[in-house]
Amino acid sequence: MPERTEIAVVGAGIIGVACALQLARQGRQMVVIDLQAPGMGASYGNAGHLATEQVFPIADASILKRLPGMLMDPMGPLRLDWQYLPRALPWFIRLLLNLRPARYRRTVAGIRALNEASLAAWQRLLHSIDRAQLLREDGSLLVFERPESRAALEAVQERMRQQQVPVTFWTGDAIRQAAPQLSDAILGGLFFPSTGHFLDPYQVVCELVEAAKAAGVQFLQRQVLDGRTDDQGVTLSTDQGPLAARQVLIACGAHSARLTAALTGKTVPLDTERGYHLMLPHEHQRLPFAVTSVERKFIMTPMTGGLRLAGTVEFAGLERPANMQRAWQLHRLSKGLFRQDLSQEGATPWMGFRPSLPDSLPVIDRVCDGKVLLAFGHQHLGLTQAAVTAEMVGRLASGDQLQSGFAPYRLDRF
Repeated sequence: MPERTEIAVVGAGIIGVACALQLARQGRQMVVIDLQAPGMGASYGNAGHLATEQVFPIADASILKRLPGMLMDPMGPLRLDWQYLPRALPWFIRLLLNLRPARYRRTVAGIRALNEASLAAWQRLLHSIDRAQLLREDGSLLVFERPESRAALEAVQERMRQQQVPVTFWTGDAIRQAAPQLSDAILGGLFFPSTGHFLDPYQVVCELVEAAKAAGVQFLQRQVLDGRTDDQGVTLSTDQGPLAARQVLIACGAHSARLTAALTGKTVPLDTERGYHLMLPHEHQRLPFAVTSVERKFIMTPMTGGLRLAGTVEFAGLERPANMQRAWQLHRLSKGLFRQDLSQEGATPWMGFRPSLPDSLPVIDRVCDGKVLLAFGHQHLGLTQAAVTAEMVGRLASGDQLQSGFAPYRLDRF
């Protein structure tokens, strides 16, 4: 006989764990299943930036011009593996189709709706576990070094204002007053006051896990092999035997497509953007907040464990080995941004999978007569949108209707 539970969450990343805690607090019997320990996927190594300002899709029409460079430069900020090109091409075609005006506007509205609610949702969640200190709400900065970049940055500022994203222009002197260790080469930038950063993204997951366990959630380290729906709910096949549940939440990030297809019959165009970071443990006092470079296309976030350099996008699927030279490239990119170069003593590289759909919107939905809940595909914004996603999933699990703006996140848009 299979083990039984009320709700099984497949995926123990930040979204799965936040959802499990939310559902347990609603009185539901919960099990979370993942092959890895909680938080050891993309949630472990993300940039730590609460990116509420990022309301635009992951790409625009200029990606066509950049395609040759993507294929030729193994160290470029945006790379497409030659061997993965045949599999990636249908996804890229759908991405381009979603850049048509009506669909593009829907995407921006959908991202903006989640991001506008994200900070308050995180405040509620962290206060509820008495860990508000893990989030620093002191803004973030986008800087430029070349005079010709100023016009492009001013255009970004105007687009942000049109979307009601709080933003102000800072001169180079204002930037160095706030962050004295930054180089004189920085000419100016955009400051986003309604953003922040997490001091340790992995610790955030761990604290939520402890709160979830205290609320009765059980964590199982197993591999989910398959699943099927039946009159009673859903039965999952795992490497340690079957598990039956009234409802299942699929929240396993870049690995969500196969189980979604098995349970719903729907093929989801989910791909993965492989992201890299380099953690510098001896750099604790360089920055007061997250700083992104326009020209160098990466972000630097101060954390408890040092300074995290993160960024780059690599399309190479889930199976290809990591190219850790892309992580070390981040240190080379940092040269010239500071008055004194960053120390890479004891640095550690990392690679993880960002789950991305071609319209840059996540799937947050209830399907199969409520037996299957979905929360995946948050691309670069999984950490940012985790808390608000958990609140939405809590309402979905109870059968409640969400606001009319919920339509962009439905599974049936594909």
